[in-house]
Amino acid sequence: MNGKRISYGPDASQYGELYLPEERSHPGIVVIIHGGYWRSRYGAELGAPLAKDLSGRGWVCWNLEYRRMGNGGGWPETFEDIATGIDKLAELAREHGLGLDAVVALGHSAGGHLATWAGGRDQLPAGAPGSAPAVRLKAVVSQAGLLDLRSAFEAGLSNGAVAEFLGGTPTDYPRRYEWADPLVQVPLRIPVYALHAEDDTAVPISQSTAYVAAAVEAGATAELVPVRGGHFDLIDPGSEAFAKCRHLLERAVVE
Repeated sequence: MNGKRISYGPDASQYGELYLPEERSHPGIVVIIHGGYWRSRYGAELGAPLAKDLSGRGWVCWNLEYRRMGNGGGWPETFEDIATGIDKLAELAREHGLGLDAVVALGHSAGGHLATWAGGRDQLPAGAPGSAPAVRLKAVVSQAGLLDLRSAFEAGLSNGAVAEFLGGTPTDYPRRYEWADPLVQVPLRIPVYALHAEDDTAVPISQSTAYVAAAVEAGATAELVPVRGGHFDLIDPGSEAFAKCRHLLERAVVE
């Protein structure tokens, strides 16, 4: 089963793939946000296997594409796209008779960053990219997400991807780092489940442990979920790690 491609803007990368199961067995909608360190050589094809798997189990899925570094993305375009793409669900819900009470974001790697950031959009100040959401998330499931941008910058992860993505250093653009960093956003009003493998060599598990520790200390609901395998096992529908993702999605829509 393939999703229906639907545009939410004029750019070629501003679209999502809507998967409507023949029989819905879950009340929620899963927004799938792929990773790739925000770079254009990675695209929505990374999220398609997850959408096919979940829609085959009765979920409505919205596999979201967005502008990335190398094709018009970065600050603030990527953030604007994620926000607009999620808010597109308000229109799609009217067209297809969908409820918006249980919209959950599932993001891998850089997509985990964007999913968690989107979970805090309602706390952003007026004028910040993505503020004033039309569709609010009920929970976030982060798969090896980049959730601590300042430490990711300091570590120079993926050849300095954070500085490239945000256009400079925290000293150059302190407000960008403040508005873009999930760790700075805590506490969120919604649960965040952070799955991560201890031996992940692409995104260190410290990205999730630091976030969860800060969130819990601030009184938020956040949980670290260790998984076996490596970075990409989390987006393999046949893996034990993705089975945990399914479980958390089911848990998120009923709690």
